[in-house]
Amino acid sequence: MLSIVVLEFLGTGLVLPFNVVYLHEVRGFALGDVGLLLGLPPLMGLLVVGPGGLAIDRVGARRIQLGVLSLLVVGNALLAFATTELVAGLALVLTGIAFGMSWPAWQSLVASVIPTHLRQRYFGVNFTLLNLGIGIGGVVGGLFVDVADLATFQAVYLVDAASYLPALLLLLGPLRHVAGRVVHEAGEATGQVSYLAVLRSPAMASLTVLSFVSSFVGYSQLNAGMPAFARQVGEVSTRGLGFAFAANTAVIVVLQLVVLQRIEGRRRTRVIAVMGVIWAFAWVALGFAGVIPGTLGATLLVAACASVFALGETLLQPTIPALVNDLAPDHLRGRFNAVSSAAFQGAAVIAPPTSGFLIGHALGSVYIGLLIVGCLVCGALAVARLEPQLSPEVNGVRVPDSEPAAH
Repeated sequence: MLSIVVLEFLGTGLVLPFNVVYLHEVRGFALGDVGLLLGLPPLMGLLVVGPGGLAIDRVGARRIQLGVLSLLVVGNALLAFATTELVAGLALVLTGIAFGMSWPAWQSLVASVIPTHLRQRYFGVNFTLLNLGIGIGGVVGGLFVDVADLATFQAVYLVDAASYLPALLLLLGPLRHVAGRVVHEAGEATGQVSYLAVLRSPAMASLTVLSFVSSFVGYSQLNAGMPAFARQVGEVSTRGLGFAFAANTAVIVVLQLVVLQRIEGRRRTRVIAVMGVIWAFAWVALGFAGVIPGTLGATLLVAACASVFALGETLLQPTIPALVNDLAPDHLRGRFNAVSSAAFQGAAVIAPPTSGFLIGHALGSVYIGLLIVGCLVCGALAVARLEPQLSPEVNGVRVPDSEPAAH
């Protein structure tokens, strides 16, 4: 499972920093339209994540993931030749459907193989390899793409499409017996368990809100708002953006395993609170890049933003997936992961249009202020709201064998 991560996300890294650049500067779509287009994938993901979670619990995570990978191949290939907003929108709809089901399917697949006490470590190592792939792709993409040469952008999107083929082959071959249909115990009426019932769990409801806020001020902005601010306000070059994403990856690859050792046995909610403070400092650095546009200092500040943000990522990524899967019973794992995914997708729907509107209307300072406040809210939610609702064991605290775990 870990063997395909670098290859798959190398393709992602080739295009991730340049989606706004490709659609706005190369294809010539208005920045406001680009924000709406980039809001399509999370919107479609939000629409399909509910049925996707039910399907995972009924037919198995592996089969759903096979469909996901196929859609990603088609969607990215189509985006390479998108000459109109309509074609680009169709391509992004396909990738959005795929991403909407990918997270709960893959997390459920992982949880079916990796035991509870190793999940936090697995998610951390997976995230390290993921970012290694993205970082290599970002560096190569930054050196390769040229806004004056359409063919360079088409090439990277086609490579991104091809990067999902190894995972397809792996799931069709060596892993064909992994994460099939869930075996239910007699008397389990899983089909009658609604998403509303899942959200009636106080801890899961709080974790869902926390996931929404962290997505809005975090990854949704790193992928759309940060490049838009860097280009339009900070006047940073495409190579500078590639350098920033490479710095982001370098920090994760170097520090993730060290961070995993430091947070092992500590309360996951406190780790998330520290992440919120760190992300707030990252957005402060981005804001200062807009004060000195078009300079080397602006490029370095954008790179500093991406680097500091990466430190926060090393705290967040091992914790939230582990919390979700430690709260979820096996027969509802798809639905629990779908709820978490829906929270991230829902925030990602509104994040690109929000950043596009604020940046496009010269409200960059308002945009930065909104992100800083949101990051601090993340920490407050984690400690004041979620922590009292978790048992120490689920919250990552080592419980001695002689002591019964709280429920």
